[in-house]
Amino acid sequence: MLLTILVAICLVAGCGAPAIAAESDRPVRILSGGAATLDPAAAGDAGSANVIGQLYETLTSFDTTLTLRPALAESWDIQDGGRRIVFKLRDGLAFSDGTPLTGDDVVRSWMRVIDPDAPSPLVSLMSDVEGAMAYARGQSTDPSSVGLHANGQEVTVDLNRPAADFVTVVASPTFSIVPPGIDDDAGVTEPGSFVSSGGYTIASADPATTTLAANPRYWAGEPSIKEVQLVQDIGGRSPIEDYENGRLDYLPLGDFDASWIAYDRTLGPDLREVPALAVQYYGFDTTRPPFDDVKVRQAFGAAVAWRRIAALGTTSPEDVATSMVPPGIPGRSDRDFLPVHDPDAARRLLAEAGYPNGEGFPEVTMLTGGGLFDEALVTELERELGIQVRSETMGNGYFDRLNDDPPQIWSLSWIADYPGPNDFLGILLNTDASNNYGGWSSPEFDAAIADAGAATDADDIRAAFDRAEEIVQRDVPVVPVSYGTGWALSRPDLLGADQNGLGAVRMAGLAWDD
Repeated sequence: MLLTILVAICLVAGCGAPAIAAESDRPVRILSGGAATLDPAAAGDAGSANVIGQLYETLTSFDTTLTLRPALAESWDIQDGGRRIVFKLRDGLAFSDGTPLTGDDVVRSWMRVIDPDAPSPLVSLMSDVEGAMAYARGQSTDPSSVGLHANGQEVTVDLNRPAADFVTVVASPTFSIVPPGIDDDAGVTEPGSFVSSGGYTIASADPATTTLAANPRYWAGEPSIKEVQLVQDIGGRSPIEDYENGRLDYLPLGDFDASWIAYDRTLGPDLREVPALAVQYYGFDTTRPPFDDVKVRQAFGAAVAWRRIAALGTTSPEDVATSMVPPGIPGRSDRDFLPVHDPDAARRLLAEAGYPNGEGFPEVTMLTGGGLFDEALVTELERELGIQVRSETMGNGYFDRLNDDPPQIWSLSWIADYPGPNDFLGILLNTDASNNYGGWSSPEFDAAIADAGAATDADDIRAAFDRAEEIVQRDVPVVPVSYGTGWALSRPDLLGADQNGLGAVRMAGLAWDD
């Protein structure tokens, strides 16, 4: 789904309002990170997606059990062996200002994702659509060459390979439907006049709080909670004290706070585990020395006891990564795809690459957002290979740096856009993937991903993805370290605050238990 420097903890509520919920004027106050953008086509981080999910709706969605559900689309028909999908939109759909929402709005919104002048950070999610990537790269200037076509309330998507899972891909906030005028100065994105297709609009915004107002024209009915306050700045106070004092109703927590709150008589009953279909991983810039040499990457992979440093930095054995694909993703393999820890082999590989005992190895910088494992990684590389790695952290501008001038080693967390192995493999590591920050290119890997996409039998799909992961394990363009599990404090009478791990917030499903 989405890129973030650190593992994000997001609230994910079910589709629609609970049947037992009554309308309430009592607002919900949620501690929330600020959004870098409210434009679905421009977003690439979990914080932005968390807010976008309130404002703009998608054609399909996942409930708290990761079951695919209709949203703006009431149904879809998979045709031509998976090469064509016809979505049927609900009748009577409208944006929050009353403007009808039709298939033309879907095509217009999705074409913005592949705008050649400003392609989405997640443009790779459109790679299966016929002609989409050629259009995004400027190789075609004809919009009609893209396999997106509208006819009233029907949207036909032509695909360049069998890809029936595209109905799950479009549940990503990237595919949210935005109103006409979003790209001009019509005021449709200004607080107070914000035009949405989702459960909420923006009533007001300041640096401390963004206030969302329920959309009475929401397709699933006006949300029960009429006002949601996304609190971005609490003025230096303790978030936990703000929760205890009633200033917050939902509060994401880290492992440290959760470890003692679990035993607190007052707060313990309000503690909730927040699953996250996420992986934190380290990557290498494979486009230039020294990591363009596969033996150097293999040496780094074998020198580090990845399982041990992950176990020391996480609270649960289940959080220690064994694959780029996290647990909970349907079709995930149970095999261990981490590099084998073998310092002796690592030293031999480094010597074969021309750096015996680390002699002559160039200066290396590892840039991250401040990970738990950075210090351990630097220490092990120096001890086992005699290589000194300079570790730096960076907040604002991190993604721009990865795009424009990637460091030799970097770290990211990736949260699922949709629950499928390809979102952690092809979307991140295909040769032309927009999120392939290390610039790795492997025709063998690309072929395995293509085989997985073309297969229809579950065993064949898994075998192809396993082959792709074997190549990643062998060539070490990236190394997964940990998976995401988080915590939150939530009022016991706040209904619908269950999570599905995708980071796609659906606050329209919240209600107070009256």
